[in-house]
Amino acid sequence: MKHTPTISAEFEDYLKQNDMTLSQFAEYSGVHQRTLSHWITQHRPVSIQQLDRITVAMDLPEGYFYDLYIENYIIDLSPNFRRIEPLLYRCAELDKLDAIRRMVGHIMDNPLYATRLFDVAEALFEQGRHAAALPLYENVAEVEKYQHSERLATCQYRIFSIQVGDDQSRNLKAATLFEPFVERLDEIDQLDALKDLANVYRSLRLWDRLDVTARKMRDKAEIQYTLEHQQKKRKSAEIEKRLSRPLFVYITYADLLCASVCEAQGDYQQALQYTYAYVNLDWVKETDEDTLHWIKLFQNWALCNTYVNKLLSGDISVLPDYVEYISVSSNTTKEMVTQLLNIMMAANRFQVDVDEVLKQFETEIDSITQQQPSADMYTHQVVPEQLTRFKYELAKYYLNKGNYSYGFKNLLDVLSKSLVINKEAFFISCIRLFEQFKQFADFRLCTKYESLVREGRKERLFYY
Repeated sequence: MKHTPTISAEFEDYLKQNDMTLSQFAEYSGVHQRTLSHWITQHRPVSIQQLDRITVAMDLPEGYFYDLYIENYIIDLSPNFRRIEPLLYRCAELDKLDAIRRMVGHIMDNPLYATRLFDVAEALFEQGRHAAALPLYENVAEVEKYQHSERLATCQYRIFSIQVGDDQSRNLKAATLFEPFVERLDEIDQLDALKDLANVYRSLRLWDRLDVTARKMRDKAEIQYTLEHQQKKRKSAEIEKRLSRPLFVYITYADLLCASVCEAQGDYQQALQYTYAYVNLDWVKETDEDTLHWIKLFQNWALCNTYVNKLLSGDISVLPDYVEYISVSSNTTKEMVTQLLNIMMAANRFQVDVDEVLKQFETEIDSITQQQPSADMYTHQVVPEQLTRFKYELAKYYLNKGNYSYGFKNLLDVLSKSLVINKEAFFISCIRLFEQFKQFADFRLCTKYESLVREGRKERLFYY
């Protein structure tokens, strides 16, 4: 039988090696001598705070004894949440995720701990320690998987939020697993959940799912908005605090999403009708600063998208106005990426020379292509996908113009990015475009291309 070492035994060895008495160590560490004595002689567990002081006094790294503490005082003894909870927080601070998983896996044999574990997960999530919160949510969800509880739905929402990242196939799986739980959330929380789902579907270009999700969000938001203004006893301030946006935004954002669906499907006239709907906000009753800020945003987006839908339908006469609009606007990264993408799509679709436009926005293009990922779910999801599409359209434009140096550079960047975000459609489109112009590529470019294609085949992004 394998002997498990104990922290107290290592501590006693330390005292002997350093010729130190218990009294001396107590004075040096700040841990009471009686506590240390009971720990050694009676095997009475010390607290995590005391263990941290002991570790510092022994000149060891933070959390050095945590694995042994879990073995000695959590797994070998009956679970005691008063010991476990502070250790969970400390392990989260030190990114000791394996230690968290060991503890959680051990105590979840007792479903009575689910409530307290959920509370810790929520606290860690609020602190931004999402990686540490994830195994807690997963275990609570596993315990409650046969329950139709709001807590289970909240766990699934948090898991979905944490797992969404660059890998689009993983995002699709996360969204698909979470979607059935939306209706189990509180009516208010459903709005942000639907918004987040819609943003993932938009980044995945799953227009049918986006359309259904956006319409559902609008219906629910309209009900809540009506109730808020009909029932004077409703705590509207509390509702607004729980939402990431003012309540009316979920109605207007749904129209914007529906417009994007129509635009993607080439129905620019219907897209314009949705655009006119979300710019007409006379029905909004609130007049606070945040509301006025969002109204101004939607008016600005509507002006922009009116230009876009006319441009993409073939009305090239609006291009100068659109370029002027972009140049005088204080654009965010996501807005600039989308606006430049629209220009390149129109340029390639209608064979329009936009060299001067690209020269005008050269600094902005360089900046956005080097932009770091954002924590915001919309920006984190939609911008990388939009930026990849922009660079593909840019590559196509340059290749068709005979500017092969810039064309192939952007095309291989898109091919490489497609591997990161696991986007099969991009990968195949890049292959087709490269093969179309392959005769103009030098040996170095062909070598890099073949290497990326082999990697794509290995990742099963496509098949010959």
